[in-house]
Amino acid sequence: MTAAARPARRYALLLALWDSDYARKVYGGYYNVFVSAFGSGGGAGERWDCFRVIAGEFPAADDLATYDGFVVSGSPHDAHGEEPWVRRLVALVQTLHAMGKRVLGICFGHQLLCRALGGRVGRARGGWDVGVRTVNFAPGLLQAQAQGPGLGFLGGGLPRSASLIEVHQDEVWELPPGATVLASSEKTRVEAFAVGETALGVQGHPEYTADILLNLVDRLTAQGDIEGRAGEEAQRSVAEIGGPDSKFWRALCRSFLRGGGGGGVVVSSTRPVTEVAGGRAGAVAGGSCFAGGAPLVQLACRAGIN
Repeated sequence: MTAAARPARRYALLLALWDSDYARKVYGGYYNVFVSAFGSGGGAGERWDCFRVIAGEFPAADDLATYDGFVVSGSPHDAHGEEPWVRRLVALVQTLHAMGKRVLGICFGHQLLCRALGGRVGRARGGWDVGVRTVNFAPGLLQAQAQGPGLGFLGGGLPRSASLIEVHQDEVWELPPGATVLASSEKTRVEAFAVGETALGVQGHPEYTADILLNLVDRLTAQGDIEGRAGEEAQRSVAEIGGPDSKFWRALCRSFLRGGGGGGVVVSSTRPVTEVAGGRAGAVAGGSCFAGGAPLVQLACRAGIN
């Protein structure tokens, strides 16, 4: 690809899971869910490529430099696990960090980013966290930002707190060297962290809508992964808190990926984006990013359910 033909921005979505039946039927797959959340929305100048890393599909080493940012998704697997593809993903994130590339980690991706950069992750001491939670930002965060370089993607202001969808039973135990805790909650000490301007981990799911959460709660309960009362509490949290502050979280993630910039979305015709309206999107034929023939599965989450 020549410099003249290259889009203004190019991003890689590293999917560490298979599409659930619900995500595939309602949203056309998790690719659409992520790009609808983190893409700039409808204009020209941005391209998203998708790699199903759980199936061993990774970007070519020679192509890494052409990307402006990478997003690592959630997964039903452990970020502290030793499966070959997990170890390969850890090595890739380490390479990207050494190259100065922006990496956004979501849930499993948040934990894997921590591990790759030298931190420690494991089972959450408080057990499963499922529902809509209030996440509190660290006091003095913007003052610290003003005193030196780094964290410019936070912009000029932050709320004291913002609600976020949580579905996980693993967490960050120990931060990587040089990391800053951005946010915490009553149950999770590290809800978000950053290493300068190039690494951002978010434990919750800013890409999810309330209907995705409720479907996951139903599946987790039916599979016996969480108790019925935990499922009921998660459902109550949606009604009581009023759903996640998706607009804020998604804007924060977009600001990180773009270094404060903007731009529209240009997507490969084989991987179309469906814009979400009213929390749902129509299914898109062929919208799944990897057609390698692996079965769709009902996911029982360990690091995070997706």
